[in-house]
Amino acid sequence: MNSATDISIWELASGLLLFIIPITLFYIYKIWIIKDVLIGLIRMLIQLSLVALYLEWIFELNNAWLNSLWVMVMIMVGIFTTIRRVALNWRMFLLPLLLASLTSVFIVDLFFLGWVLKLDYFFEARYFIPITGMVLGNALNHNIVGLTTYFKGLTDKSDLYMFLLSNTGSKKLALRPFINDAIKQGLNPMIATMSVIGLISLPGMMTGQILGGSSPVTAIKYQIMIMIAIFVGCTINLFLSILFSNRFIFDAYSNLKANILKKM
Repeated sequence: MNSATDISIWELASGLLLFIIPITLFYIYKIWIIKDVLIGLIRMLIQLSLVALYLEWIFELNNAWLNSLWVMVMIMVGIFTTIRRVALNWRMFLLPLLLASLTSVFIVDLFFLGWVLKLDYFFEARYFIPITGMVLGNALNHNIVGLTTYFKGLTDKSDLYMFLLSNTGSKKLALRPFINDAIKQGLNPMIATMSVIGLISLPGMMTGQILGGSSPVTAIKYQIMIMIAIFVGCTINLFLSILFSNRFIFDAYSNLKANILKKM
């Protein structure tokens, strides 16, 4: 099969004209999100343009240290975004979220790159960076939902937590319903996506591989493996983020500390 047909700068620019449709609808119906949409669009264009230039350079060098440094940047951006979106105290949550992210990336990359693909060079940039990025990008979304559910539940239902703690005598048992709820809320969107994948949506990696010239069978094999890697990576990341955080958010008497969330 041939490689994907390139898109010229003018063709790319003409694609932006499609934005006239939603912007017009927002204006007619007085839905004032036009400014946010335009800021988001401009940020996307700038960020992706810079990333394209940087990845061209990083793929050419293909250096293990440089590739690992880029992955660390992705991890830190994901952590600070999670902390900001969930309104957590970064001094308390930076370390547990970092440990959770590093552990999930290590396990998933070791499985996918080392066991499945059996790469001669483990840090091969064209596999190491995009596959790790897909896992981290999905983990970010599910962590935000799961951690918001968990910490909001603990703070809003502190009486229930103390009731369970005093009746069971076990912090582990008292936290179980809150953890169950957080994991369900965090992973539900991904379970729904997996259940309809291929029926009402073609995932990005599979589409990209087909456009890039791979056969549909090869693209589907990669998609199945990456979906497994993403689900496992997100689950490990969310579980460990909660479990590691639990070591920092309670005092010696198992009481929830008062400053885990920032004042909104």
